[in-house]
Amino acid sequence: MTTLIVFSHLRWNFVYQRPQQLLSRLARRFPVVFLEEPMQGAAADTLECLYPCAGVEVLRPHLHGGASGFHDDHIPTLRMLLAHHLETHAINDYWLWFYTPMAMPLATGLPAGGVVYDCMDELAAFRHAPRQLLQRENALFRQADLVFAGGQSLYESKRDRHAAVHCLPSSVDAAHFAPVAGAAARAPATGRADAPRIGYYGVIDERMDLELIDALARARPDWDIVMVGPVVKIDPASLPRSANLHWLGQRDYAELPALVAGWDVCMMPFALNEATRFISPTKTLEYLAADKPVVSTPIRDVVEPYAGVVAIAATPAEFVAACERALARTPGERRADADARTSVVAGTSWDKTAARMIELIDEVRARRRRHAARGSVQQASPLPPARPASAVA
Repeated sequence: MTTLIVFSHLRWNFVYQRPQQLLSRLARRFPVVFLEEPMQGAAADTLECLYPCAGVEVLRPHLHGGASGFHDDHIPTLRMLLAHHLETHAINDYWLWFYTPMAMPLATGLPAGGVVYDCMDELAAFRHAPRQLLQRENALFRQADLVFAGGQSLYESKRDRHAAVHCLPSSVDAAHFAPVAGAAARAPATGRADAPRIGYYGVIDERMDLELIDALARARPDWDIVMVGPVVKIDPASLPRSANLHWLGQRDYAELPALVAGWDVCMMPFALNEATRFISPTKTLEYLAADKPVVSTPIRDVVEPYAGVVAIAATPAEFVAACERALARTPGERRADADARTSVVAGTSWDKTAARMIELIDEVRARRRRHAARGSVQQASPLPPARPASAVA
């Protein structure tokens, strides 16, 4: 059975998002070996093996070096550890699947049946992006059989760089986030019981508009602003503070529906910068599946597909006003909004996205089998008889 060997800059137990959603489903068809970035400063070079769900094995390298990520210093050791793992487990039929081009050197020496690049972010635009990233992405485009783009903006930026780029935006597990009767009353308490709650969950990094969050909290001290997620790549001391602003840290994926159930409005307060130019936030559909009104800054991959369903606000004043309108809706407006959200969510699912990826992989594999069969027939065919010397012109 063909195995997917996945190279990821994100850890499996980090925020549960596109890689986990897709690979946990693809694992029903292909066993998945998920290689994370190395952990630094280990006493000895080892692979920790974790089994988070059926069909998925996570390999977490612990290396003695101090370099971060898939650094050149780590590549020889990672190659050795991975090769030993594959040999020990008799894994010799596999495809390579990349979430980061920085792992591209690890493909050397691996006779893969195919290569996939699932591009979920424009990593080169992120803070502290490695200087070799673009060079390695070019190499990955040359090697890849399939490129999946996690949003329309990413697709448009990549489609001219490869012959098989497919736009497969992030989707939603609607059942996971579907509202349950009485869930709001049982939701974890955050702030004051009688205050409207405006909430966000996700990674908190350079993509967040901290000034907007601060302005929102200060403009409406009678609201509680709830921020859920890990703080990375920015100084926690830079986060705005006020009595009605609550930073809850990372929560498990299983906890999110209960948290959202207690919110009156869900928000996406993204800054408009290079790091957000190509993002397609997974949480958009999750908020809609939870049947919550959503207010977002004008991120392109939110504005275009969700016009009229998600409220768009470009300034702090507009953001406050959009939240106020969401809170003040009449029962009729609430029903109409709920119908619109249901219609959008019904059009997509992670199961459909994973199934489409499997179709595309199978198409490549079938094409290769046909090509190999033609090659065998040609090799088996008798050579045409040589012309007699007298007939040679």
